Amino acid sequence: MARTVEVTELLLREAQQSLLETSMALEDVVPVCEDLDNAGYWSVECWGGTAFRSGIRFLNEDPWERLRTYRQLLPKTRLQMLLRGQNLVAHRNFDDSIVSRFVEKAALNGIDVFRIYDALNDVRNLKASVAAVKNAGKHAQGAICYCPSPVHTVPVFVDIAQQIKELGCDSICVQDVDGLLKPQAAYDLVKGIKQKCGTDTLVSLHAHSTTGVTLVSLMKAIEAGCDIVDTAISSLALGRGHNPTESLVAMLEGTGFESRLDTERMHRVKQHIAAVRPRYHEFFNQPIGVETETFQHQIPAALMLNMEYQLKGQGASHLLDQVAAEIQNVRRDAGYPALAIPASEVLGTQAMLNVLQGKYNVITSEFADLMLGYYGTTLGAKDPETMAKAASRENKPSISCRPADLLAPTWEKRRTEALALGANGSDEDVLTYAMFPNAATQFFQTRTAGPKDIQKVASETKPGTGPAPLGDATGHAMPAESRTYIITVGGEEHTVSVAAAP
Repeated sequence: MARTVEVTELLLREAQQSLLETSMALEDVVPVCEDLDNAGYWSVECWGGTAFRSGIRFLNEDPWERLRTYRQLLPKTRLQMLLRGQNLVAHRNFDDSIVSRFVEKAALNGIDVFRIYDALNDVRNLKASVAAVKNAGKHAQGAICYCPSPVHTVPVFVDIAQQIKELGCDSICVQDVDGLLKPQAAYDLVKGIKQKCGTDTLVSLHAHSTTGVTLVSLMKAIEAGCDIVDTAISSLALGRGHNPTESLVAMLEGTGFESRLDTERMHRVKQHIAAVRPRYHEFFNQPIGVETETFQHQIPAALMLNMEYQLKGQGASHLLDQVAAEIQNVRRDAGYPALAIPASEVLGTQAMLNVLQGKYNVITSEFADLMLGYYGTTLGAKDPETMAKAASRENKPSISCRPADLLAPTWEKRRTEALALGANGSDEDVLTYAMFPNAATQFFQTRTAGPKDIQKVASETKPGTGPAPLGDATGHAMPAESRTYIITVGGEEHTVSVAAAP
C-alpha cells in the first residue's frame, strides 16, 4: 500500500513573494480558493513573512482582513503562516507581551499552523512563540534554517531539531530558502531527525528551486520518511521560487508514495493564475536558467535581487560581485548566522558598506546588535576585533542571555501611540503599528481609499529604480569626487557618503 505524502501549497503567500516581489491583489486569487480548499492539501500557506508589510505599504490593504477573507473562503483547509520567532513578521525582536498578543490574534483570525523559525537557529528565540501557539490550541511547527557552513553539519541540524521538539512543537520543518539542500543531504537530514526525535515525529521540507536540484531533494527526503513537502502551483513556480505541485504529484507515481491531491482542481488553479500573472509583469525579474552558482556564494535569491536593485539604483552595479564575496566574510565574522531574514538583510547591508566605505569603517546598529548577541547566539565563534568595533559603535556590552529577556512589556505604550495616529482601536491595528510604525501610520491615513490597483502599485514600486544619488541642500547634483548611497535594511535607510578614489 502506497504511503501518502502530504503537501503544503505556497501559492497564496511565498510563491508570490519569491517570483513577483509583491503580493498579488486579493481579487486575483479569490477565484481559486474553492479549488484550493477542496484539492486535498495538508495546509495552504497564506500569511506572514514579507506579505504583511507588503499589504500595508504597497497594496493599501489590511493584512488581517486578507487573513479573515482566506479563513472564510477556505473553511476545510489548515491555513498556515510564517513567523520569524521573536521577530514575528518584522526585522527586530519584540517583547513577550507583543509576541503573545500577535499569535493570539493570528489564531483568532484564522491561522491553524504557525511555522516558526529563527535566522540564527537560536532555539531560545522560538520559546515565546511556541508557547503562545500551544496556548491558542494551534499547531506549532518549529523550523530549522538550513545553511551549510563549517559549523553547520547534519548532526548539528539534527540536534537543533531535537531542541525544537523539546519546546513542544507538533512538527519540525527543514527550511531551505536558498535551494542549497542537495538530495543526499536531504535524505541524511530527514533520516537523522526521524532517528533522533522518533519515527512518529512529523517532518516537513521547504525548499526553493533556485539551483534546479531540489525536486530530487524532495524525493530523497520522502524516501527518508519526510511527511509533508512544500510546493507551488506550476504557473507560479520554478526560477527563484519553488518546485511545481503538479510535478511532485507526477513524480510520486509508481514509487510506493502518493499524494491525495485532486489534479483537475490543481489544473483549474494553474490556468487561472497563468491568466492573471501577466498583470504583474513589472515585478517579474528572473534569470534565464538555474543558478547553480548559489552553491558557491550561498546568497539567497531574494537578497541577491535586493542588492542588485540597490546597487543599480545608486549607479554601482559594477560592485555586485565584490559585495557578494564580502557577504561570506561578514557572515564568518558574525559566527555564521543563516542568510534568512532578518540576518540576511543585516549582513547584506554591512557587506555593501564594507565595499563602499572600507572594512567596518561604518557599522550599522543592526549589525552591531547582531555581533553583540542582541539577536541571539550563533553556532560559530565571532571575530573578536569586529565585536570590539561593534561594542564601541553601540557603547553597550555583549550579552549571552535570551535577548527578549532584556525587553520590557510595551503593549500599552504601543496601543496609546497607535490610537493617537489613527488606529481603529482593535488589537489588530495596534499590532500592525507595532510591527511597522511608519508604514502603518501611512496606512491608517489612506485605508478608507481601499486597495490600490496593481498597475498603480507597479508604477510606484517598479523594481530596479532605487533612489538616485543625493543632491546637496540646494537640490544640485553632488560633485563627481563625492557620492552618497542610500542603503536599506529592515525598512530603515542608511546614508553613506563615499569619496572617489584619488
